[in-house]
Amino acid sequence: MIDEHPPPAASSTALPASPWQSVRAQGGAQAAVATGTQVSGPADGGCDKPIVAVRKLAGASGDFAGLPGELQDAGTTADLPVGIGDRLEARFVDQAGTEQRTLWLEAARGVCLEECGPVRRFPVRHGKRMAPGWWWSATNGRLVHYASGVMRTQVMLLDWDPAVVAIACRPMELAWSERDGGWVRHAPHLMARLADGRGLLADCAGHGDISPRLACRAAVMEAAAAAVGWQYRVLRPPDPVLAANLRWLAGYRHPHYRGGELAGRAAEVFRRPRPLIEGVRELGDPVQVFPVVFHALWHGKLSAPLDVPLHERVTVTADRPRRGQT
Repeated sequence: MIDEHPPPAASSTALPASPWQSVRAQGGAQAAVATGTQVSGPADGGCDKPIVAVRKLAGASGDFAGLPGELQDAGTTADLPVGIGDRLEARFVDQAGTEQRTLWLEAARGVCLEECGPVRRFPVRHGKRMAPGWWWSATNGRLVHYASGVMRTQVMLLDWDPAVVAIACRPMELAWSERDGGWVRHAPHLMARLADGRGLLADCAGHGDISPRLACRAAVMEAAAAAVGWQYRVLRPPDPVLAANLRWLAGYRHPHYRGGELAGRAAEVFRRPRPLIEGVRELGDPVQVFPVVFHALWHGKLSAPLDVPLHERVTVTADRPRRGQT
């Protein structure tokens, strides 16, 4: 159970030299939120300046690739040469639509960030084939914003992951200062709440190596997440076969395809592993049965190998519910 805490008032924490109110930031948070413009400060691209050490929770992952997994117990700390410390600030928009600003440690521990709206919007870029859109999340029944096909795939993977109980798009922006006084700001693309109550921050990377700019910011994001017992990942594109299978199954993720009594019969029919088409024909009309079986495969009530293309002879078996469904 995730505790819900009221977000701190904007005046509850005195923070000097706000990166969102300075002239160097070229604008302000209100303008960025109102127009969807991603305002950048002069230091946004720099990562070659010396920065001080921060205490990092031991056991946090240093691998920026892959899907969210089990988090290590954070019982000890270790030094990580990333300069954030207590001056890491967070900006978010609370459930009432009011912009708030506080220290990151306070925001992570006292605000239900997955309930917050996007702190930045994804602009429509003319000439690009992929426009921003919305993904209906079967995890918590809400719409999640995405900016590209790469991000949509990662939202789909998080939605399918049984360890995830909530997904949000850019619910906060983090800012930290460098030794020359310049501010760097970064809003991770996605935030997920895990079943154990901890959080996951994630950025979506395309094909190939990540840029030096993202690599620099990823190091800071990982340290910020580890400081509160969270995890940070740069999510790379998954195996194409897995992605294609999940895209197909995702078309049947809505409760409309749950199937009721038919779903219960499907669990019995596939109690022992057998080819998909054999079980479907035993259950009845394939036109009615296939959507129910695909829904069960998405939610984990049935399982099949997803590293090979789905076909009528793929082996399907009953499994435990992924998210505690009955």
